[in-house]
Amino acid sequence: MTTAITLTDTRELDHRTADGVEVSLHWDPEYDRLTVLVEDLKAETAFELEARADNALDVFYHPYVYAPEAVVEATAVAS
Repeated sequence: MTTAITLTDTRELDHRTADGVEVSLHWDPEYDRLTVLVEDLKAETAFELEARADNALDVFYHPYVYAPEAVVEATAVAS
């Protein structure tokens, strides 16, 4: 299963990869919106989270804490 998430006119501020999970922090200057994109290549899942300026790095480093429970459960089952 591949989930396509389109990021248009955004700027990647940071990116990291660990154990098949890619996490990237994006900023959309048009809407002044921060998002964190998580792609688990092993589980073939992906999700996007909104972040605030005051917690964007925390969301970036700990996205599963901020993810809805259903996303975390789906990722655990698929792994």
